[in-house]
Amino acid sequence: MSQPHDDGPFFHGTKADLRDGDLLTAGYRSNYRPEVVMNHIYFTALRDGAGLAAELAAGDGEPRVYAVEPTGPFEDDPNVTDKKFPGNPTRSYRSTAPLRVIGEVTDWTRLTPEALSAWKERLGAILADERGEIIN
Repeated sequence: MSQPHDDGPFFHGTKADLRDGDLLTAGYRSNYRPEVVMNHIYFTALRDGAGLAAELAAGDGEPRVYAVEPTGPFEDDPNVTDKKFPGNPTRSYRSTAPLRVIGEVTDWTRLTPEALSAWKERLGAILADERGEIIN
């Protein structure tokens, strides 16, 4: 796992109610393909990118964005970088090491109901397409 050239700050979007100091770890089901148990924990350097992930996260809780710090090495997320798209425009990363929650962030942009519906439709189409496989 190679360390990308991004110093953050970093964010994680979820519907979980977390506290400062909590550790986020790999080993949970994917929000996008629930049959897949993830080998990595994902995060981004874009606050609103984490907000999008929070809005799309599985569960019934309120979408939340947390500032996080990696506790170990991390790499570009191959699901949105050179393996599928050039570069890393979403500044998305993943790690097998935990992320430490620094605090909740509240100044992120919420999706409109129409935008959230459109994203869910896109994800539904991706799930039906074999090219939507998660690189785990």
